[in-house]
Amino acid sequence: MITTIRLVLAGAIVGAICASAAAQTLRVRGTIEKADGNMLTLKSTDGAELRLTLTGDARIVAVVKASMADIKEGTFLGSAAMPQADGSQKALEVHIFPEQMRGTGEGHRPYAPVPNSTMTNGAASGAMVTGVDGSTMMVKYKGGEKKIVVPPNTPIVRYEIGDRSDLKPGARFTVLAATRKPDGTLEANRINVGRGGVVPQ
Repeated sequence: MITTIRLVLAGAIVGAICASAAAQTLRVRGTIEKADGNMLTLKSTDGAELRLTLTGDARIVAVVKASMADIKEGTFLGSAAMPQADGSQKALEVHIFPEQMRGTGEGHRPYAPVPNSTMTNGAASGAMVTGVDGSTMMVKYKGGEKKIVVPPNTPIVRYEIGDRSDLKPGARFTVLAATRKPDGTLEANRINVGRGGVVPQ
């Protein structure tokens, strides 16, 4: 009986490990070469040609250039940043979400693509303060808040709800979580596409 239980548990553990491995995702950036329905031919930043299928419910997010002037009280935004000695965060980039995406990724956590950095998603709160180091804002999220300093040359973009017309040759893209299928192609349920020459991070 004990042996049977051990075998069942072992099988469950192996199954969980396999499921976890299958669910692993990868981040892909580059340029769209061709769009044919839900199938995209892409060239990654390292020069590799990739084929990616968008799921039927995939979200296309257009990324457009923005500025600090677009950030108002309550604006929901995200900022990749480097923690500073005084507890503040020095922004590496800022992205502003449309109202339909409010709450996306809310919170404060490590940001894997950049070693030792963080990602904070929340609502801008209080007055914006401008100083020699840039603009300073408070970003509140469920369970806390962070002071974020935005240096003058920090990339600031705004997300908009996009559509198939954004999937055109030459457009720059980022897929945050693609899964590799058995045939080697990729699949994703969201793609960020730059408008007007913007390069999504």
